[in-house]
Amino acid sequence: MPGGLARQLVGFCVVGVLSTLFYLALYSAFRLGLGPQFANAGALLVSAVANTAANRRLTFGVRGRDRAVRHQAQGLVVFAIGLALTSGSLAALGAATGDPSHSTELAVLIVANLAATVLRFLLFRLWVFPERAAARNEPTARNALTARNER
Repeated sequence: MPGGLARQLVGFCVVGVLSTLFYLALYSAFRLGLGPQFANAGALLVSAVANTAANRRLTFGVRGRDRAVRHQAQGLVVFAIGLALTSGSLAALGAATGDPSHSTELAVLIVANLAATVLRFLLFRLWVFPERAAARNEPTARNALTARNER
């Protein structure tokens, strides 16, 4: 596909924005009955499964059920890293302010999620879906070799 990395970045950003909005809505809903840590963990888990499925198909072009369970399991490892970042940020906020407002919690979570998102893209590209990145580069290399050989 043309523009492999650029196309992946655009797809990942679109999925990421939608996932973040979904996560924030879930967090706000869960926060009505739960503390910030449990609301964060629940919202992040649900949105991470949806995010992995969407990125699998839309960003990295993986179709079908082949390795879907493996990709979701790897996505859960990536989720755990994101959970550590966001939970740590909430804990630091709680330690710094005692009782932060909901809007302050959301602001801290947005920043923590941005950091987790950069890491998520790198892990998805290099670890979860590396065969898709390599496959995108192969046809271009083959086409260049074919063109040289035909001259």
